[in-house]
Amino acid sequence: MLIQVKDLHGNALRALDGEIGKIDEILFDEEQWTVRYLIVDTGGWLDGRKVLIAPAALGVLDWDLRVLNVNLTRDQIEKSPGIETNEPVSRQWETEYYDYYAWPFYWGGMGLTGGTGVPGAVMVAKENEAGMSPQAENERARGHESARDRGDPHLRSTKEVSGYKIAAQDGHIGHVEDFIVDDTVWKLRFLAVDTRDWWPGKKVLLPHDWIGLTIWVDHTVTVDITCDQVRNAPEWDSGKPISPQFEEELLAYYTRQRRAPSEMLSGRMTSAVEVETSSR
Repeated sequence: MLIQVKDLHGNALRALDGEIGKIDEILFDEEQWTVRYLIVDTGGWLDGRKVLIAPAALGVLDWDLRVLNVNLTRDQIEKSPGIETNEPVSRQWETEYYDYYAWPFYWGGMGLTGGTGVPGAVMVAKENEAGMSPQAENERARGHESARDRGDPHLRSTKEVSGYKIAAQDGHIGHVEDFIVDDTVWKLRFLAVDTRDWWPGKKVLLPHDWIGLTIWVDHTVTVDITCDQVRNAPEWDSGKPISPQFEEELLAYYTRQRRAPSEMLSGRMTSAVEVETSSR
């Protein structure tokens, strides 16, 4: 299901033995646009301590009750590695966190929420197909970590990036309004943009894996299409669910934008382009 990130804010998270708090914001990998952690406001439960929950622990989202189930106990969460509210997430902290829950590391493409793994697919420690436990697999991974794997996880906050300016190939157009997340795999599928810096303006969705979004420190997100291509995209009604039909309309529109570099196209869009080319 495709959900606006803003609609997730304030939803309760329920552990196996009770509520743990409410979703405050999301941390995502700016290179893969994958959700890495939900930041949880625990209220007075843990004296204001920030709690991060990885998609590996997430269960079913009950949209009617606005409750997201977590496959952990309150005690597990309370004893998990802590992190200060104003402290960035480091790879060292992530290593301690994943070791604590006995989950395979996601970095390097072998673990949960990395590579082709589906978040939430593994909830308890178990052996992999080669007969290795997550702990043994992590020990092996440490021996093969590159400098990049040991470095900055490249995590961004959705709240931080909201409001960033959009810089197209030929100028600025609008700003980041929200993100659209697929809660079945916890990937950010679209960037929601309000083009109202232009008059008249509208809201559109930019698929990050089709047009090459890059986030910069000057509060700007660059896109590899023109202002006209952004402005002429199908209008998005933020008050309605994103239907499969609207997704197909977006796919058709961005497929026609031939200026997008082929290496930035998703497999789905690449296939569509090949079909279009072969039919000529």
